[in-house]
Amino acid sequence: MSVFAKAKAKRTARAAWTGLAIAGVSTLLLSACAQGGTTPAETEEPAADGDCAQPIAEGERDLTLNIGTILPQSGTLAFLGPPEEAGVQLGANDVNAVDSGLTVDVTFRDSGDTTTDIATVSVTDLLSQDVSAIIGAASSGVSKTVIDQIVSAGVVQFSPANTSADFTEYDDNGLYWRTSPSDVLQGEVLGNRIASDGNSTLGLIVLNDAYGTGLAEYTKTAFEAAGGEVVAEALFNEGDSSFDSQIADVTAANPDAIALITFDQSKIIVPALVGSGYPGDQLYFVDGNLSDYSADFAPGLITGAKGTLPGIDTEKLGDFTDELLAVDPALTDYSYAAESYDAVVLLALAAYAANSTEGTDIAKYLQQVSGGCGEGEKVTSYEEGIALLSEGQQIDYDGPSGPITFDEHGDPTEATIGIYEYNDDNTYSRIGDG
Repeated sequence: MSVFAKAKAKRTARAAWTGLAIAGVSTLLLSACAQGGTTPAETEEPAADGDCAQPIAEGERDLTLNIGTILPQSGTLAFLGPPEEAGVQLGANDVNAVDSGLTVDVTFRDSGDTTTDIATVSVTDLLSQDVSAIIGAASSGVSKTVIDQIVSAGVVQFSPANTSADFTEYDDNGLYWRTSPSDVLQGEVLGNRIASDGNSTLGLIVLNDAYGTGLAEYTKTAFEAAGGEVVAEALFNEGDSSFDSQIADVTAANPDAIALITFDQSKIIVPALVGSGYPGDQLYFVDGNLSDYSADFAPGLITGAKGTLPGIDTEKLGDFTDELLAVDPALTDYSYAAESYDAVVLLALAAYAANSTEGTDIAKYLQQVSGGCGEGEKVTSYEEGIALLSEGQQIDYDGPSGPITFDEHGDPTEATIGIYEYNDDNTYSRIGDG
């Protein structure tokens, strides 16, 4: 039995999807040749929710989707590289395990950080290999250095971890997408959490880039709206190796809590900060530095410290984490692995829906396959999705990162922010959702 017949059998108890009169399209069940792709067209910014459904050609496909990655193999976010790359590889494996006529090939490259030009070199290399999409970067600052290069080539840029609000209205020709939420949400959750923990004053030590200053602003807004006061804010630049002045400036204000909006500079800042006499349990971390510090800090150094990280609780996804470990047995952190996996599956579903591997064509269908264009049958795997797409039907994909549902800017409209607390061994555990 083919994958299409199997999935159809699973749906016999479901209501039939007519595919009629969606977003002003009289029918979505259009005949097409099972081979080849559609004619590339200039990409426009996706339409508002409910008004963006494109027709889907029935039939099987014969497509090879070339995807590149610029994820951190080095630099200040290198701890995020392994789970993100494992998520990408697992997504490609799962797509290729289905006999759908679409194959994904992945080329992995390093993004480095903003102190290097590694990302530009990697992007130039990937574009020369005719990739349709580039997954990455993890750092919003790094993405800003290459986004124009990528989208001007008609290639999709899809980040699993960019959170800067600057990308929402960026002039990207409809080619920039992300499975992580804007820092507007994380800042609100973090600021409210700090206030709800009983802190009335707050100090901030902040990386001076698009990610750091944006998240700091939203955190400050939420904290002050909750009745608190930000009494000190100290900036530093990527590449700085000494943070004595920032620590001195913030601790001089004697804040009840200090939020560290950094990348792995926290490995230097935290021991110095606690060594100066500031209590480790009054520190707050963010997605850029919420990491396992069991091999870096003395036991108990930050017991009780808290932090935020976008994404659902991956520990509840037993099968998914087991599959990630099969890809990379050395994984100890799963941050943004689910978002990376979903990036691959969404790109593959969009390519299948478009019957094309042109980046501009894929971009036209990303909002649609995520359920952002109105009605569509809920699917939770690539296999389920293409079984419906091959019949010309609409889908609404939800993956291990949760409901996605892109808006017209390529941002997910639904997201969960996890709240974590550090244990005595400097590992962290999820204690709730924001």
